[in-house]
Amino acid sequence: MNIYKSAVNNPITTILVFIAISIFGIFSLVKLPIDMFPHIETTNIMVITAYPGASAIDIEENVTRPLENTLNSVEDLKHIHSQSKENISIVVLEFEYGIDSDVATANIRDKLDVATNILPDDVDKPIIFKFSTEEMPIMLMAIKANESWSGLYKIIDERVTTPLARVNGVGSVSVTGIPERQIQIYCDPYKLEAYGLTIEQIAQIVGQENISMPGGQMDVGSNTYSLRVDQEFNAAEEMLDIVVGTRNGANIYLRNVATVTDTQQERAQESFNNGTRSGMMIVQKQTDANAVQISKKVRERLVELRKDLPSDVTVEPYIDMSDNIMDTASSLMDTILITFIVVMFVVMLMLGRWRAMFIIVLTIPISMLSSLIYLLATDSTLNIITMSAISISIGMVVDNAIVVLENITSHVDRGARVKQAAIFATKEVGVSIIASTLTTLAVFLPLTMIDGMAGVLFKPMGWMVTITLTVSMAAALTFTPVLCSKIMKQNPKKSRMQKYVDGAMGWLENGYGKLLNWSVNHRKTFLFGALALFVAVIVGVGPMIKTEFFPTQDNGRIAVKIKLPIGTRQE
Repeated sequence: MNIYKSAVNNPITTILVFIAISIFGIFSLVKLPIDMFPHIETTNIMVITAYPGASAIDIEENVTRPLENTLNSVEDLKHIHSQSKENISIVVLEFEYGIDSDVATANIRDKLDVATNILPDDVDKPIIFKFSTEEMPIMLMAIKANESWSGLYKIIDERVTTPLARVNGVGSVSVTGIPERQIQIYCDPYKLEAYGLTIEQIAQIVGQENISMPGGQMDVGSNTYSLRVDQEFNAAEEMLDIVVGTRNGANIYLRNVATVTDTQQERAQESFNNGTRSGMMIVQKQTDANAVQISKKVRERLVELRKDLPSDVTVEPYIDMSDNIMDTASSLMDTILITFIVVMFVVMLMLGRWRAMFIIVLTIPISMLSSLIYLLATDSTLNIITMSAISISIGMVVDNAIVVLENITSHVDRGARVKQAAIFATKEVGVSIIASTLTTLAVFLPLTMIDGMAGVLFKPMGWMVTITLTVSMAAALTFTPVLCSKIMKQNPKKSRMQKYVDGAMGWLENGYGKLLNWSVNHRKTFLFGALALFVAVIVGVGPMIKTEFFPTQDNGRIAVKIKLPIGTRQE
């Protein structure tokens, strides 16, 4: 018994199989996270090292070269290059594709632990940065204040940053552009010289006086008490009474050689929003979290947190990546919907039967939903690549069903019973449908075997189109005949529209027959013309087509970068 006859003779089983596919597909659609791009993790890792006050030459000789010499021995390193600027060194390490970035980062960190011993004392600790689409911020917020500006960092840290970081799915929340509290000690160089003291001695003594550490344990009877040395200063004025030395038997206090100021750290950068001085809060999501849902949760939590802020403090999102994601998703969904409607219109126009259109309408969603099961199983996301694959597939999934449906309709019109027509008509075109589907899969299936960055982008597309076309082929050979045997009528009365459609199709067939007859009788002319057109398009249009990694997006923002002369004052 062939598959076509089995499907038609067991309609309930066939229908239940495709209902199950639809249910799993809908479940996958609900569970799938939405993002702009698929998870892309480059093989480049940057090591950024700050050396305040150093020139580019000093950075190159004292920081960049020692780091390069040390990092050259990292495993799986493909290429290393660097850039030395005033105050900062940037070393970029490019690894072989396919390595575990976490392992590579750990190897770099081990090498840096060794390299820090040969770097100047004033060099900041090197920062390791690896780029990944998962680490891109999903939201940027502007923080403004008037009277509360001096204590703004503490207010935001305690009342906004910490609560937002606890929101389920949020990876990290950081604040920049707001000066932190800083206790500054200004030493008088003449007094230091008079007392025989140095800056290093002052810094060491202050550090030793300002400590909080465990002091061991003390047993009293049957009880054990933990001891702690708590000598941290509660106010800046207390530091003035620190003894920093002695002279002629008399103590020298910090007040004798320096002044202490409770102020804010000096700002290396300024941030403004709509002309007003502001800070910036950066929200990042956890890996594989739904950016759209996280953004919604953050906004809802922010409404609650604003109630605990001073009246002059405002925290407002000004960049929300979920807006771009939803705009892109909405645009692609509109494209898919329009394609769906056009396909239904064409089917109705060509076949002239609303029952036939209904059968096609059921076939398309089932094939589309099957590809979503793959996305959920592989922990992928609905993004610009995967939704483009759906858009590409939607026009191809109806081909097989239309061929089967048209052949069944022809058999019914010639007087065959609907059930028998569904079996024999499908059997007639079954091999052709399988062959045509395999030729299409031969184009998309190789995409699933691509490695590297291209594989990250196109492998999901290859699998989605392959799965969609395979399911559509199975639906055309089983589900479509079943629906035809149950829905299609024997010798239905033709409507006026169907008569018009039949007349138009007859006119098209006559015109196509004449064109085909002329082409066969003028083979050389036809082949030469086709070849000339092909060459003309390749030579004339080919060089005009430009290439780029990602298409240019209009996200509704304009960025301006102005580089001022070296030495320009911040004010």
